[in-house]
Order: sequence, then C-alpha cells, then structure tokens
Amino acid sequence: MTDEPRILIVDDDKAILDACHQALVREKYSIQLAENGEKGLALFRRELFDVIILDLKLPGMDGMSVLKIMKEENYETPVIVITGHASVESAIEAMKLGSFDFLVKPFGVEELCVVTKKALTSRKLLLENIYLRKELEIKTEFDSAIGSSEAMRKVLELVRRVSSADTTVLITGESGTGKELIARMTHRLSQRSNHPFVAVDCGALVESLFESELFGHEKGSFTGAYATKHGRFEIANRGTIFLDEISNISLNIQAKLLRVIQEREVSRIGSSKIIKIDVRILAATNKDLTQYVKEGKFREDLYYRLNVVPIRVPPLRQRKEDIPLLVNHFLQKFNKKAKREIAGISKQALKALTEYDWPGNVRELENTIERAVVLSKKNIIELEDLVYHGISAKGSLFDSLTGDYKRLDEIEKEYIGRVLESVQNNKSKASEILGIDRKTLRAKVTRYNLE
Repeated sequence: MTDEPRILIVDDDKAILDACHQALVREKYSIQLAENGEKGLALFRRELFDVIILDLKLPGMDGMSVLKIMKEENYETPVIVITGHASVESAIEAMKLGSFDFLVKPFGVEELCVVTKKALTSRKLLLENIYLRKELEIKTEFDSAIGSSEAMRKVLELVRRVSSADTTVLITGESGTGKELIARMTHRLSQRSNHPFVAVDCGALVESLFESELFGHEKGSFTGAYATKHGRFEIANRGTIFLDEISNISLNIQAKLLRVIQEREVSRIGSSKIIKIDVRILAATNKDLTQYVKEGKFREDLYYRLNVVPIRVPPLRQRKEDIPLLVNHFLQKFNKKAKREIAGISKQALKALTEYDWPGNVRELENTIERAVVLSKKNIIELEDLVYHGISAKGSLFDSLTGDYKRLDEIEKEYIGRVLESVQNNKSKASEILGIDRKTLRAKVTRYNLE
C-alpha cells in the first residue's frame, strides 16, 4: 500500500512539467505527466488520480474540452487549471465547468503546493460525504464487542497481530456477535486508519444491485441510471472495504470480485475505463463457507483468496463472563440516548441475563437492555423488566415470576417476536436462529400477527 497522493499534470510546456514534477515530488506525491490532452485523458481513464493539474492551452484537444470530459466522467476528482495572464476569462469559464481552482502563469512553487493541498483536502471530504460514514467511538464500541473474557482476549490479540499486515481477513461467527466491530477495529489499528472504512451488507442487497453497488455505474448505462455512481471499491480507495455476509453474493458477482482481488482494478457498469484501486478487503459470514464450496454455492478460489487469515468471533453463550461488562456499557449508552438515569441492575436480573443462552448474541443483549432502560419504572433494572422480554430467573421462556406455565403457542409467539426484534426484523437471520425456513417463518409471523 502507498499513501502517496496521485497527481496527473497535463501541459505541453516541458519546463512547466519539469518544475511542477520536482516541486510536487518533494511533497511526497506520486506524479504522472502528459504533454497533450489526448494522452492526459488516456491516463485519466486508466488510473485513479487524486488531483489533476491541467493547462487550458494545449495542442490538438484543448484544455477546456479535456476538463469537460474529466468532470463528466469523474466529477469528484479536483482539477486545477493553468492559464496565462491574457486568458483569465477562460479560467473563470473553467470554474463554471467544475474546476477546483486556477493558477495564473507564472506561478510559484509555494502557490502550486498550497492549491494542491487544498484540492486533496476537498476530494477527501467529498468522498467521505458520498458514503456518509458513520464513525464509532473506538474505546466504548470496541469494549462492547470484545469484553474481558479469555475467548475475546484471544480474538483481540489476533486482530492486533493481523492489523498491520495489510492482509485479507475472513471474520466468522453467528449473527449478532460483533463481526463488523471486529472489522472496524482491524481497520482502526492498521496503516489505513486515516482512509475510509466502507461497509457493504451483502445480505441486504438484491442481486440486481450488487454490481452497481460494488463497482459503480455510468450515467445512462441502464434504465434508472440517471447519474454516474461511484462504487464502494472506488470510494474505499486507500482504505478498507468490509464485505459483510459475503455468502449472499451470486456466483456471477463472485467471479467479478475474484478478478478485483487479483487485479486490484474495477470498471463501472457501462464503462471500459479501468480504475486502479488500493484497498484492503475484510469479509464476514455466519455461514460455513467450506460447506458452501462443497455444494457449489461459493467459488473455491475466491474462498482461499478471502480466508488468508481467519478470525472466529465466539457466540455470547461461550463467553458469559463478558455479560456484566456489556450490560454496564449498554446501560450507559441507552441512559444517554433515552435521557434516563438507570443506576444499575439487580443481582437477580443480572443472574438471569447470565444464565440465558442469547441466540441473538450481543445484538439481542443490546436490544434487551435498551427496552429495559426505556420501559423500567425504577432507577434499577429488576427481573420483572426482563421477564417482559421472555427472560426469567432460570433464563427460560417456560417460567414466570408466579410459577405459572404458558401455553405452547404463547411461548412460540413470544420467542419468535423477540428473535425478530434482536435481528432488526431480518427474516433470513431470524429463520437461521430459529432453525426453520423462511416460508415457515412467514407463516408463523402471519399467524401471530408479528409484522
């Protein structure tokens, strides 16, 4: 990986090319040069640049035409135009076409470097706004995923060792165990931490949108493509892309993803332009990919490309000593969110939480504490606040405070409803936790009016 910003300079004046090249190389930038518009466009279409420096007066294709094409094809790349004293009006016209700024000949090295740095900052902010990244507070959020158990200490140690290696990681574990937070931690501890972390939920995308989301598309490339779209790989350049629930992608997209991993380049739908990318790939799944490979549902070559370093996140039932720490974290989080002042949790309630098996893992625990904080009538969470959610003194749905038994359909309705809540109504994840297929789950949801 290289952190050097990539800059393309297009000018027919060799003296200016040399001067700009020397000045910007001293600033630790990677420079490409082109002496005319045609060569500049060819480089622009072949590689991904952070800033373009473009002379408006060029032989053959003039700079204004080059600028117009560049802004149409890749609007977020800032273009600094170069103009002479006698053609400042052209610079103003270029600004209207979308150029970032202009330099009037003769310009100094310091002026060149200042404008270039401003353009780089502008591009970084624009890309962040495209994705609207949701930042997590490092310590608190990582504590909520990790805890202090021996099982999670081993996971943390592996994350620390692999973070600096810049290698591909496959994170496995049941739904709700905190796989995305482990991926975010891997990114935060890496050399790419100052660049984007782009998460893609492969389980939430319909098949027809996969390619467009991952690789982008050009305006007019298909019905509904009203504007050029930057793919997630392009947005994640120099950072990390996290492919969550990777088992959900089709064999067709798997083949294209394999090519991206091998070649480190993408093409938007409807474009022949090759965009070079520098990304670290992290993937996650709650499925057994080795079984998927045997069944022909997942490419073996892609599996080995992704499974360079495997990290397994254990389910909450295998690290119950983390529950008190997690409960305390979620109490603080939802006190603030709900503007409550819940001071703590009773021993009886904490015992019930610890004895419960948590099929929805940390996510289910988080949802349970949030509901208890919102609905509790006291400043301490008591057992009755949890029984409302199906958790009793024995951690079983079959008991209640009064010792009365529930009807079987009542238990089933309550349990299915709680599982659906714990996975944000994701039917695929809920059916997996419940051990039934989606058709059966839909029938039960209708029967019990759980929509």
